[in-house]
Amino acid sequence: MDSMLIFGFGAHLAPSHTYFYVLDVIPHGLAGDKCLQELRPSLTTGDIILDCSNEHYNNTERRQEELRPHGIFYVGCGVSGGYQSARAGPSMSPGGDREAVEKILPILRTVAAKDEGGKPCVNYIGPGGSGHFVKMLHNGIEQGMMSVIAEAWYIMTRGLGLSYDEAGQVLCQWNESPELSKCFLIAIGADVNQENDDKGIHVVSYVQDKIVQDVDESEGTGTWTCEEAVRLHSPAATIIGAHLFRCASADLTKRMKNEKVSKGTYATKPLQGDDKDSFIEQLRMATYFCFLLCFVQGLDLLRRKSQQKGWEINYPDLLHVWSAGSIIRADAIMSLLQSICSWPRMKPDGEGILADQTLEKELSRSFDPTKSVVLKAVEANMVIPAISQSLEYYKYSTHTELPTQLMEAELDYFGHHNFDIKGHGPGEAKKGSHHHEWKSAKGTSDT
Repeated sequence: MDSMLIFGFGAHLAPSHTYFYVLDVIPHGLAGDKCLQELRPSLTTGDIILDCSNEHYNNTERRQEELRPHGIFYVGCGVSGGYQSARAGPSMSPGGDREAVEKILPILRTVAAKDEGGKPCVNYIGPGGSGHFVKMLHNGIEQGMMSVIAEAWYIMTRGLGLSYDEAGQVLCQWNESPELSKCFLIAIGADVNQENDDKGIHVVSYVQDKIVQDVDESEGTGTWTCEEAVRLHSPAATIIGAHLFRCASADLTKRMKNEKVSKGTYATKPLQGDDKDSFIEQLRMATYFCFLLCFVQGLDLLRRKSQQKGWEINYPDLLHVWSAGSIIRADAIMSLLQSICSWPRMKPDGEGILADQTLEKELSRSFDPTKSVVLKAVEANMVIPAISQSLEYYKYSTHTELPTQLMEAELDYFGHHNFDIKGHGPGEAKKGSHHHEWKSAKGTSDT
């Protein structure tokens, strides 16, 4: 096939070639539309546009539909690894027309990150906007994991009084432990804690505690993940909690005013009680617990979306894409997930991986350490939204007696929403068949 790889667009296109591969790394939204508008006069039947931006999957699918009548292919390809992946290669998740993706896969395999066996971390994800949806989801999982690490670090440095170097050493040890081995975010957390400037001062010590990429909308994937979770009724509590935490952090000026009003009543305090080393081990297991649930929530959201769109995602292939070059790389966790993400469980009408016995054993043995961490952290006024939400998510996802019993009754009281009776039926998610007239109508509003 007469082809070439084009980095950029417009003037760089070579009209003598039959196929054009356009690497389109630009901001999402209108910038992508403008880029496509400028490219359009130069494109002919059979040409392929490779969009490697963090684009919303709906925009990807809209452009695919616009170009399909002209025989032009638009491939949405998620790319993970950050700017430093230019050296080691990124994790890549292309989606779209399979024929088009197969034509460009040989090129993508040459630039993608390689796993320990030398296999490129790029696979065909599925049709439509599935490639960009997967990257969006990756970033949602990433936000959850980053919040968990940050909260654990906060407990170590603020609650236990560890120095930055000591916290970095702990993270190094965690990164070599069986449960958290070769976790990229933990590894760079160790680097960040141990990095000094030219004056010998820890750089992290003067980094402001605000994240603005979400509120200034320069980064949209976290917001989109939360929107999709709500839209698909997928309780991604850790991911959503972490995202809202980032949003709250962005406005430091507002937080300072709020602190002044509260008179510092809720300032953090040193942790009391247990042996420090013992508590750090509990914190490690809590981190593992929360990481697992970040993936559980993300993969459940993908399963629901795949059901809606008919994507038929190959989950082992997807997890391999994330096994190197990816920000959410975590070797031990990926190996565990590879062993349990079988097709019967992950198919559209499957039960999901939270019902897997192997995963349940891992979550059960790390549940008590997580609960202990949350109890002590709350007592010391530590800020732990992602860790605490992970614990609550697992509790309400595995309980069969929830406070929603009263909520359901009240909904029927004022809204005639009906309810099911305990012990009747399998308990599927559908409207109940019973109503109780809780209070006789009196002709005037009781509210």
